[in-house]
Amino acid sequence: MKVLRSLSSDAARSPCALAIGNFDGVHKGHQALLHQLKTAAYRLGLSPTVLTFSPHPRQFFAQQSGMLSDVPITITPFRDKMQALADAGVEQVYAVRFDAAMASLTAQAFIEKVLVGALNVRWMTVGENFRFGKDRAGTTELLVEMGRLHRFEVVVMPAVMDGDIRISSSEVRQALTSCQFDRVASLLGRPYQLSGHVVQGNRLGREMGFPTANLSVKQDTSVLSGVFISRVHGLSGKPLPAVSVVGNRPTVIENGHTVLETHLLGFSGDIYGMLIKVEFLKKLRDNRKFPDLAALKKAIRQDINTAESYFSIREAAANGNRINSRC
Repeated sequence: MKVLRSLSSDAARSPCALAIGNFDGVHKGHQALLHQLKTAAYRLGLSPTVLTFSPHPRQFFAQQSGMLSDVPITITPFRDKMQALADAGVEQVYAVRFDAAMASLTAQAFIEKVLVGALNVRWMTVGENFRFGKDRAGTTELLVEMGRLHRFEVVVMPAVMDGDIRISSSEVRQALTSCQFDRVASLLGRPYQLSGHVVQGNRLGREMGFPTANLSVKQDTSVLSGVFISRVHGLSGKPLPAVSVVGNRPTVIENGHTVLETHLLGFSGDIYGMLIKVEFLKKLRDNRKFPDLAALKKAIRQDINTAESYFSIREAAANGNRINSRC
């Protein structure tokens, strides 16, 4: 999959089938939209393409107004979002900067300059709540009407429901905030994971007897905070049991930046630079500042004991299910 940062790329001259959105989480609603995109693109001989913006338009306007509390916390970091889009069959993504010039485009100008002039859209799909252009004045009705004028088809997709609830990034975000990981997995169609390359830490965990794999986490992607039972993908043929901490390490650093530290249970080896995925299973506790390193070490030991018991129970249950299935 190609990722393009500018609408001026030569690749933009080829006609495409397009979906527009932030796609934060790439949840089941997004996946249904992308399936529709891929199906139509292949039928029409077009490249399935996504247009998304960075920063999120709400983040841009919040920064302009100084209302930073209005900025939505990102569910899926950029790398993971791009991988999910590729897995859904998208061939090219325009990850375009949302700035004052983009914000000032009227709905009609957005259609003429971006959709027609830059992207050469021949077919596109959007969700039923899609709004665009200055002051969000553009509606799906206008998009359909302008599509007829400029000879591209517009398909407006209804919301994807989970019972009586509309599947949305806000719904995923709410489930994540309350650490309902089974609910999150149901909305996403996959377990919640964060990926990254293992980077050098301060080695304090190793000195305390609990070496960790450290991933850098941007503050605006830190939906989670606390200590979690987790699993790590990418180091073995099967996921490895672990305990993960997301936070700023208040016991050892004042006002530190957010990190994701993961201690793999019963594992040793040099994994610096390796790309791993951390899957979150259950929250153990909130982060807190301990009076000293001895108290911190005791708490970590208890977290590990709890996680080991958790995995032992899961393994026993899985073995029991396998035995029952053979009977």
